[in-house]
Amino acid sequence: MCGIWAVFGSDECLAIQCTNAMKIAHRGPDAFRFENVNGFTNCCFGFHRLAIVDQLYGMQPLRVKKFPYLWLCYNGEIYNHIKMKNHFEFDYQTKVDGEILLHLYDRFGIEKMASLLDGVFAFILLDTANRKIFLGRDTYGVRPLFRMLTDDGFLAVCSEAKGLTDITHSMSSPAKITPFPPGHFEVFNLKLSGKVESIEMGRFHCCTDEPKHASYNSLEGLGTGFELETVKKNIRILFENAVKKRLMAHRRIGCLLSGGLDSSLVAATLVKLAKEEQLPYPIQTFSIGAEDSPDVAAARKVAEYIGSEHHEVNFTPEEGIRVLEEVIVHLESFDITTIRASVGMYMISKYIREKTDSVVIFSGEGSDELTQGYIYFHKAPSPKAGAEDSVRLLEELYLFDVLRADRTTAAHGLELRVPFLDHRFTSYYLSLPEEMRVPKDGVEKHLLREAFKGMNLIPDEILWRRKEAFSDGLSSMKKSWYTSLQEHIESEVNDSQLEKAAKLYPFNPPKTKEGFFMRQIFEKNFPGRHEWTPHYWMPRWIKATDPSARTLSIYKPDKDE
Repeated sequence: MCGIWAVFGSDECLAIQCTNAMKIAHRGPDAFRFENVNGFTNCCFGFHRLAIVDQLYGMQPLRVKKFPYLWLCYNGEIYNHIKMKNHFEFDYQTKVDGEILLHLYDRFGIEKMASLLDGVFAFILLDTANRKIFLGRDTYGVRPLFRMLTDDGFLAVCSEAKGLTDITHSMSSPAKITPFPPGHFEVFNLKLSGKVESIEMGRFHCCTDEPKHASYNSLEGLGTGFELETVKKNIRILFENAVKKRLMAHRRIGCLLSGGLDSSLVAATLVKLAKEEQLPYPIQTFSIGAEDSPDVAAARKVAEYIGSEHHEVNFTPEEGIRVLEEVIVHLESFDITTIRASVGMYMISKYIREKTDSVVIFSGEGSDELTQGYIYFHKAPSPKAGAEDSVRLLEELYLFDVLRADRTTAAHGLELRVPFLDHRFTSYYLSLPEEMRVPKDGVEKHLLREAFKGMNLIPDEILWRRKEAFSDGLSSMKKSWYTSLQEHIESEVNDSQLEKAAKLYPFNPPKTKEGFFMRQIFEKNFPGRHEWTPHYWMPRWIKATDPSARTLSIYKPDKDE
């Protein structure tokens, strides 16, 4: 987890532009570096480092003696870098996982290079010999990347949009800052002036396809065919493999634990593998909520069962309201459900950073999208419609849940890992017959639960616990975080302001006072950047005006909680 930043073809003095890179300093608290590209006076890289792998050579831009003309700035982890190095017999100079990008690019070119990377990444690769710049981002956009390109060929790239908003450049109309599309790469020609020209944008992986790197890693025990027992066994093998490869770290590993199905499966598998791999410390798990919240009680049960070193962070709505603006600035989004859920995650990340030495944090993100875990999937008109919506949600993760998970942890210099979004695991799950993946017997994620039934990995009551939205689950049962937030907003926004909302914000106009309140904070910090949130996250197939699961007509709280 790091912060990357670069400009090519700047008209402004680089020393002035570089101050923009400091806006993402939170992403890499361990070290930072600016480096001009020799031979191209107006090109420069900025890098903020969080040291996870290779303490000695981990600074970037990464350059090795074998390829003096290649410059690499990347943010991410490549889990199969040693497998690829050994398979192709590459001669490594460092222990940095990113070095594999240089060797693969040299041998196969950009598209095949990107498709062979098993991991999460956003990269800027400069080839001064061929005067080319390449950008790329992982399949689900787990690592963020934004780009800005002006009409006259000035290119600026950054992990977060805030590192680009104040860049100065002589242009007739302000350039758009857009998120780089996940699963894609882009190629630019680099002129001697340092200006660029985009010549190709291509997709190297889509979530329904088995990734190209899978053929270089045979997993024992994987069966073929769609017989239920085979499928369940394959799910377990691929999931455990997804967690295992993510143990790559020189820093302490911990796990977020809400007490829901997804985070519990991740935490339990992590604790089991940490023992097998003989990690020199116990796994810490972290939950947040009001004292009587259903999540905190469930997380406590799981932690006791799996034997993790458990931490509980107390959450009060007043604290949540206090950090709302900070959270929106980190998110760069005005999506309502994203902001609501981010508050708890932001506060728990702050606790982890200040009170513990865990830096690499596992979490259950991506499971709801993959396994049709949202309550509204009960209303899907057909298995095909459910399967299609699952893919849509996965492809939009970088705008919502993955964005939340990255920004709230990165705000406190933590590195997030999401095993449910493992390329192999997701492509296998999406290849299963549509009927197998739908909610069954009134229970969402039925197949995933069924796969771990009888394994004694987590308590049975947690294995079959109903979906609870994170922002709801951390709430007190007496009064939810959502209700407290509404009451605060009632005192801040009046009816006449809401009536004028559509005139004030014609793009994606807010329909509620809460939406208006959040949009106001967003516009104050990022005026006119509404395109970063192209639409609101909302449930499908039901008449919903609010994304909270507790407001849906089909929501049934657990009787025993």
